[in-house]
Amino acid sequence: MNHTSGNTKVPPFPPEYRASGLLLHVTSLPSPYGIGDVGPSAFSWVNLLHEAGQRWWQSLPLGPTGYGNSPYQPMSSFAGNALLISPESLISDGLLAEEDCESHFPSDFVDYDAVIPFKARLLQVAWKHFKSGSCTDLRPEFDEFRNKHEHWLDDYALFRAFKLKYDGAYYLDWPEEVVQRRPDALAAARGELQDEIEQVCFAQFLLFRQGDQLKTYAHSRGVALIGDLPFFVSPDSSDVWANPELFVLDDHRRARFVAGVPPDYFSSQGQLWGNPVYNWDAHRATGYRWAIDRIRALLAHVDAIRLDHFRGFAAAWQVPAGAPTAQAGQWVQGPGATFFEAASRELGGLPFIVEDLGIITPDVRSLRDQFQLPGTRVLQFAFDGHAYNPYLPHNFVSNTVVYTGTHDNAPTREWYEELPDHQRQNFWSYLKRAPGVNPDVAPALMDLAWCSKAALAIAPLQDVLNLGPESRMNVPGRAAGNWRWRYREDMLSPSTVQWLRNLTETSKRPSASAAAREGSLGNDVSREVRTLDRAS
Repeated sequence: MNHTSGNTKVPPFPPEYRASGLLLHVTSLPSPYGIGDVGPSAFSWVNLLHEAGQRWWQSLPLGPTGYGNSPYQPMSSFAGNALLISPESLISDGLLAEEDCESHFPSDFVDYDAVIPFKARLLQVAWKHFKSGSCTDLRPEFDEFRNKHEHWLDDYALFRAFKLKYDGAYYLDWPEEVVQRRPDALAAARGELQDEIEQVCFAQFLLFRQGDQLKTYAHSRGVALIGDLPFFVSPDSSDVWANPELFVLDDHRRARFVAGVPPDYFSSQGQLWGNPVYNWDAHRATGYRWAIDRIRALLAHVDAIRLDHFRGFAAAWQVPAGAPTAQAGQWVQGPGATFFEAASRELGGLPFIVEDLGIITPDVRSLRDQFQLPGTRVLQFAFDGHAYNPYLPHNFVSNTVVYTGTHDNAPTREWYEELPDHQRQNFWSYLKRAPGVNPDVAPALMDLAWCSKAALAIAPLQDVLNLGPESRMNVPGRAAGNWRWRYREDMLSPSTVQWLRNLTETSKRPSASAAAREGSLGNDVSREVRTLDRAS
């Protein structure tokens, strides 16, 4: 895989590369069906990005969510979230009628308790119509999809069918013969649950098909896509159930150790995340096949990947299962360079952005720099008053992605309102500006990001809109109420789009078409799109 396109490339970025983009999860898009999806509103969003001169759209993980609706606890590293299937597209395909989709949902947040059964009912109707002979032209495509993805799809579909049969219970609470994957029990279940299994497969087919159409359209508009890959997997997932040898489990398939982070200034007891930890010896023996396959699966939908919790590739904090706090844990070495060497051989390159936040030690920085992986800088962390703070723009290297904030941060307006007075003063002193009576902090922070030397500047849409606490996507450590925010179409005015375009042009972060015209960052848009396609 050759990532170059004229003088541009997907990560790692060359010194002359300058571009920008926005962070918005698919679920946050407008839609009449209660949750954003990959249908018409996603195409409209791509158009807005193009009009605003943006070259990248970053989303959160796209896997099927379970407890808490967190995209960082997916039930599979390979499957997609069926809630993202567009009803409008199913109507166009003839699998649904408009009257099937009548609904009344709030427009500014996702009501998962209502959306989940609504989308499940629509998919049941679509499956019924498909089985009865509607859209017969889709049958060859569906069969081809099942054959192509059987290495993960068969286990995932059976896992979801068992979930339905056992009322959503944690898989370790299923019958022992199912937990242990005894062949006779699985064979019997495949016969008993055949229709449920096929419906799960069909939903994945529909989602992948719609996702392919969206990716093709984004490329036609000069917009590339950044996906997000969680480092750990959910304990209640088809990943663990189908591949127990790849995790540190006991004879009953329960985790012997769980992931977390150690005590620090912010948490005297550390954090227990509860994810099972990897058996890296087993991964190494297979050439990291499963781990590379999950990257390849995501690259089918996106052009570059944000690697969450990158420091885990160097060393991860492991806590004995059952420990009341994370204080009893220890650092355990990760796969290190051998993983990235194997991934580079298999994928033809490393189109990664690494989330190198938190406790970053020299071995983590060395691993990042050995493979020229662009690191992450978050401006909200920059203003503690120390000139050597790595999040201050004058300390950046060009092969960096700078964010005003991430999905875990408060929107910048809320962040500023909660800052201590001395950090507010540090902020305005660094900008060499007076705050004024009602300062526009989010635009000021975006201007700082866009004008920095970082190759890529990204802001959440909440900061473009200068929104407050009502728009926060996630509060780490809060169990409920996250991942619900949505934007309304009337929020993003033509004047705001023009402001963003002007900021992008004045900070010399040209759109794909402008870069092609200038000849400095690429010869033409189509070549860049072809390169991005090769990257995936």
